[in-house]
Amino acid sequence: MKNNLATLLDQLENHIQYSESTNFLVSQSTVGWQIEHSLLTINGIITAIQNSNPKEYSWQFSFMKWIILATKKIPRGKAKAPKVVVPKEGVTIANLEQHLAKARDAIKALEFVSKNHFFKHPYFGNLKKKQTILFLEIHTQHHLKIIRDIVRTAN
Repeated sequence: MKNNLATLLDQLENHIQYSESTNFLVSQSTVGWQIEHSLLTINGIITAIQNSNPKEYSWQFSFMKWIILATKKIPRGKAKAPKVVVPKEGVTIANLEQHLAKARDAIKALEFVSKNHFFKHPYFGNLKKKQTILFLEIHTQHHLKIIRDIVRTAN
């Protein structure tokens, strides 16, 4: 049975054909940018959690983290993506497919990471594996909604 992140990757893949679509009333970026950003985020966060030292974890309260994880929604246009997950100019289908393959492997590798490994989110603080997976699902779903809105209204 597929996990939720794998299913979300399938949905991103299904939208690659629309990678050049835009609608500036929805977003200033293309569908391809949205897909690549989502994949860069998944790949970067999973690499970070794999490289974390569970002994260095410390709990941190974040009201924003609590709201996002509880509602499972990220408000549009309220956060700025860190530079490391901002796609470079010229998103190509080949790059998207390469990032997608890497993300599929990363999700599989995540199964072998202990529950105490963590990711240090720039706004939420430390997230253990379970919260990290939930965040990745919420984040990917957020961008899929933007993608669907662009595709639905693109000329």
